[in-house]
Amino acid sequence: MGTLNPLLSRNQQRTICSQLGNVKLKLLYKASVHGFTGAAFHQRCDKQAPTVSVGYNTTGYVFGGYASQPFSQTGQWVNDNQAFLFSFTGGKLQKYPCTNAPHALLMDGNSGPYFGNALALVHSNQPVTHSAPGNYYNFTAAEMHGNDLKLTECEVYQVEESTELEKPWRTVVWESGKRTELMDTIKTYKPTVSSVSQARVLLIGQVGAGKSSFFNSINSVFRGHVTSQAIAGSSSTSLTTQFRSYSVKAGREGKPLPIILCDTMGLEDNKGAGLDVEDISSILKGHMPNCYQFNPAAPLHAESHGFRKSPAVKDKIHCVTYVIDASKVSIMPPKLEEKMEVIRRKVNLLGIPQLVLLTKVDEACPLVKDDLRNIYKSGYIKDLMQDVSVRVGVPLSCVIPVKNYSGELELDLNCDILLLSAVVQMLRFVDNYFDDLSDRLSSTESHD
Repeated sequence: MGTLNPLLSRNQQRTICSQLGNVKLKLLYKASVHGFTGAAFHQRCDKQAPTVSVGYNTTGYVFGGYASQPFSQTGQWVNDNQAFLFSFTGGKLQKYPCTNAPHALLMDGNSGPYFGNALALVHSNQPVTHSAPGNYYNFTAAEMHGNDLKLTECEVYQVEESTELEKPWRTVVWESGKRTELMDTIKTYKPTVSSVSQARVLLIGQVGAGKSSFFNSINSVFRGHVTSQAIAGSSSTSLTTQFRSYSVKAGREGKPLPIILCDTMGLEDNKGAGLDVEDISSILKGHMPNCYQFNPAAPLHAESHGFRKSPAVKDKIHCVTYVIDASKVSIMPPKLEEKMEVIRRKVNLLGIPQLVLLTKVDEACPLVKDDLRNIYKSGYIKDLMQDVSVRVGVPLSCVIPVKNYSGELELDLNCDILLLSAVVQMLRFVDNYFDDLSDRLSSTESHD
């Protein structure tokens, strides 16, 4: 028999794995291949643990359960305090924990995986689901499977330890000397174009992705303690309503650093809300004044107050950075992807380099939550970064993972190093922009 092809999508597998730690899934049983019978399930899955069992019904619902204990055919109840049921709605995982651990699993020889008396897949040797919410698991049938009990497929996966890569795939020196070196690189940076004293980097991203928090975090690193100057926090609509250019100072009394971070209103996925794509054009070309009040219903135009009619190179954007929440990559709304695609095309036309800042990496991967130094050892984060690179349309080398400061009171060396590395990468990209610019200028002069 050839290799089994999982029906569970890569994103769905990744989402489940992120709940279980540093793991990957291996397909053991597939009903359409091995048969919709208890015997076929038990032959392949008994004594294997932990497992993820998944049912697929005729109306397209994907649902199932996790068991940390192995299945058997004893007819007994088995205690499992880690078992849970789940369903996918629009890419998002809904979890239903077990309410009575001693009755979490039932070992039934005539059925597939049996959770409490609440959910059984391939029930009584038939391609059907047994569903009885409230029996040791609380869920609503409509939400979990839409009351459609006919199964088109049932799969059982073994959960295997994984995703810690032997060697990190990018090398980072996690030492305080490195932090000092990165800070010095940023402090002493000089744009290659003499008329420009500060590089301007535009931050673009979904509401709540961490644009303002990134500025606050960089500011904190240079201040030596956690501070918040830009308004940041969690809200479903954008907290940033003005176009703000933030200059970071090298310490409290220090000189401004040679980089300005421009914060925009969050991108909303519906039309007429959030940052308008036309406004982005004005920002990129340097027409938009600082503290301009965004109005999603009416973008900035040439007659607007403060509109810069003939911006200089120093007013333009020299690098665009998309800020994306790592824990929301797989559920990025299609409308938002379309909006970002339009923006990317505009940015490309203007020859502005583009980076992606992947934020909240600690929330996306338990391995990284334990130790930020595992960032380039996590296969899960590498997968995410590859996914983002495809979705946004930038090479993997342009995707930089970071963790912003949010609730912490003290600075953390590893966190600082990732944040500072991101800024250094931005400055390298800005240099590319200036190099291209001087190439373009010299080629037009030679034509004159």
